[in-house]
Amino acid sequence: MDRYPPIADHGLVGDLQTTALVSGKGVLDWFTSPRFDSPSIFAALLDHDRGGWFSLASDEPEATCRQLYYPDTAVLVTRFMSPRGVGEVLDWMPPNPSGPATDRHTVIRVARAVRGTVDFTLDCRPRFDYGRTPHELTLGQDSAAFRTAGAAVHLQATFPLERSGDDARGRVTLDAGQAAGAVLTACAGGDAPAPPTVEGLTEQLWDAVNFWQDWVRTSTYRGRWPDMVHRSAITLKLLTYAPTGAPVAAATTGLPEQIGGERNWDYRYTWIRDASLSVRALLDLGFVEETAAFTGWLGDRLRDRLDLPGERLQIMYRVDGAPDLQEEVLEHFEGYRRSYPVRVGNAAMDQLQLDIYGEAFYALAEARTAGIQAGYHAWKAAAATLDWLAGTWDRPDEGIWETRGGRQDFTYSRVMTWVAFDRGLTLAQDFSRPADIELWRRTRDSVLEQVMTRGWSEHQRGLVQHYGSDVLDASLLLIPRVGLLPPRDPAWLSTLDAIDRTLVRDSLVHRYDPAASPDGLRGSEGTFNLCSFLHVDALARAGRRQRARYAFEKMLTYANHVGLFAEEVGPSGEQLGNFPQAFTHLALIMAATTLDEVLDNAAGTAQNARRPPR
Repeated sequence: MDRYPPIADHGLVGDLQTTALVSGKGVLDWFTSPRFDSPSIFAALLDHDRGGWFSLASDEPEATCRQLYYPDTAVLVTRFMSPRGVGEVLDWMPPNPSGPATDRHTVIRVARAVRGTVDFTLDCRPRFDYGRTPHELTLGQDSAAFRTAGAAVHLQATFPLERSGDDARGRVTLDAGQAAGAVLTACAGGDAPAPPTVEGLTEQLWDAVNFWQDWVRTSTYRGRWPDMVHRSAITLKLLTYAPTGAPVAAATTGLPEQIGGERNWDYRYTWIRDASLSVRALLDLGFVEETAAFTGWLGDRLRDRLDLPGERLQIMYRVDGAPDLQEEVLEHFEGYRRSYPVRVGNAAMDQLQLDIYGEAFYALAEARTAGIQAGYHAWKAAAATLDWLAGTWDRPDEGIWETRGGRQDFTYSRVMTWVAFDRGLTLAQDFSRPADIELWRRTRDSVLEQVMTRGWSEHQRGLVQHYGSDVLDASLLLIPRVGLLPPRDPAWLSTLDAIDRTLVRDSLVHRYDPAASPDGLRGSEGTFNLCSFLHVDALARAGRRQRARYAFEKMLTYANHVGLFAEEVGPSGEQLGNFPQAFTHLALIMAATTLDEVLDNAAGTAQNARRPPR
């Protein structure tokens, strides 16, 4: 197996409480249990020698490998094609959309021969607790139990297994039409599940297919890019913790923004910002339940600190709402292609990022379009938050990008503060809720005045990253979407032109220039996929539809073979950063729906112009 396959050479499977990554050669090299943010059981993606993996693949060394998803599902198919035969491995996790949190999670792997004869080899090497805790192996004829204190993995196959040190191996030869299966169950302990049969696994396969296809069928999207949009929606769904409705930012930790660099973060948590925009993107496609679940979770977070001093929201939480994300370095892991350090936890949890209040109220206000209304106590907490923010908003902060170079008066933070008060006013008026309307309106207008005076650079002829600078920042591409300025306002068009000159490279967009605005970290990074799709959205809203469509189509070429995106694109078009990245996929949905609307309106206008007068 490759020591470190490309980040993009993976598909994602999950059960709505955790996920696993499977490489294009059939190697499961990332899996955490029982939750996204739990210690890993397989983490060869971060350390080939110490991380552990679970391979089920063809024996043919020269086999050509191809990977795809079963249509409109999270069932991953890895194909192996050779002159002797064609085989495939189907990977999935049985979805658990409405059940409570559980410590028992299952990965099912079914191998089958499509043509000729195919030899498959299984190699299962779990490494508990990020490879820090040894295990004991109990081996049966077609089963293996890997146990350590407080955790166990049961592996059951429909073919014989044998010992390989403290790991398990197996081999099976299949002729055309034959299949074999292997089921891996991670749990805190207890007995192994009942032995699997090929027939039983086939039934579970169709249950999973039906679940995902039924869910996608409820989408209201009828635009030009259904495959990519629905793949992004499925990815956002896979990254959402069903017991609480909290989306995580990505499935992984430690994947680098620069190969060999130190920008390696843990994204397996719920950012207020990312999650709010994720559910907004899903709502654009008609997925209402996800929005209702998250706004309930968000209301709980607002109530948590209602009577406590300090900030009313933390920028990120664990999926159950716990605020402790203590950061540590896995010193024994070498990191993906020696990209060290590998971090778990996230020290940015204590940063001050004032934009989160805007994203929170943006989500609450958008939810009202689906008939989702905050209850009385949730509204009281929301209103108290805005009352508090009215007296505390005018402070330097760390900004949206979590830079570690010191606090500034970031313009984007002020833009989203304006959004918080603007959407709060909308909610109070729409639902006739008690609120200090005059205070909120006065504060909203003061924020706008400050942004347009102190955030404006005459040198750039546009709004800039923070007050007193000439540095551009792509986060401001959200301005026309949130409504601070109309999309064709001269001040906004001038800002868009400045961003084009400074941060845009073909269809790819940098967040900012670290050389011009030091962020406290060594090295560089690639272009940021979120920003590239936000640029498409802004271009389309500005009436530059042809350029927007071309940039969007180009961005789709950076997706991997199954339609997934990481956080960034590197100098040679490679995917960098944690994978898959919710920010990228939500922005793809935003760009697609905006572009569809703009193109449809243009087509309708052209058609009306061609009609003869009556």
